[in-house]
Amino acid sequence: MKILICNDDGYQAPGVAALYEALKDVAEVEVIAPEQNNSAKSNALTLHAPLYVHQSSNGFRYVNGTPADCMHIALTGLLGYRPDLVVSGINNGANMGDDTIYSGTVGAAMEAYLFGIPAIAFSQTEKGWQHLDAAGATARALVEQLIRQRVIDGTPWLLNVNIPNLPFDQLKPAKVCRLGRRHAAERVITMDSPRGETMYWIGGAGAAKDGAEGTDFHAALQGHVTITPLQVDLTDHPRLAHWAEVASGVSASDAPAG
Repeated sequence: MKILICNDDGYQAPGVAALYEALKDVAEVEVIAPEQNNSAKSNALTLHAPLYVHQSSNGFRYVNGTPADCMHIALTGLLGYRPDLVVSGINNGANMGDDTIYSGTVGAAMEAYLFGIPAIAFSQTEKGWQHLDAAGATARALVEQLIRQRVIDGTPWLLNVNIPNLPFDQLKPAKVCRLGRRHAAERVITMDSPRGETMYWIGGAGAAKDGAEGTDFHAALQGHVTITPLQVDLTDHPRLAHWAEVASGVSASDAPAG
């Protein structure tokens, strides 16, 4: 089995090193990760600048681009083989609820999924890398379970996993959850630059809006490892008929002349 690892915190981040150490005896493992921190880059691809690949002293390869860039070029020619599984992380902080839309960690895994490869995004629920060894052990245990269950069979699927920052023996059993929702983000932060111009910094993520039982927010707060299967289809299927009715009244004759 061949596993490809990526992340969004950069190839020097403790999380990707922990994930590599946890999985290197499970399969043939390779790391291709961003050169710099690319948090919140989602599925962004670099289309108007060249990408370069370099190799660090520990064997990890790194790219001057986004997590999705790493996956894209790896799977379209760089690797020379097709991995059986792509694993992204371990992220420095949670990727729950709406975070998954913005997450570069999830974006790397999703890029692999779009190429038809099973993929997992791993994150710790709090920043700071506390109990990273336990997160690595959890990642290994899940991957080994998936191997035993023979679900890594070429059929694409996408899992989002969040691990509380707790010692391994204090982590509660994994729960399969739906994504929660957050309140709107905190207010933008402004300050003056040395040249007197106003600088804007994106505010922090909002608090949980929907953290009810059954959500990833609720389960993680109770100390459970959360697993959420994701899909990419954004179509609002229940409302297709409604919008078809609305659109039926739109015609070329309604457009202004000229």
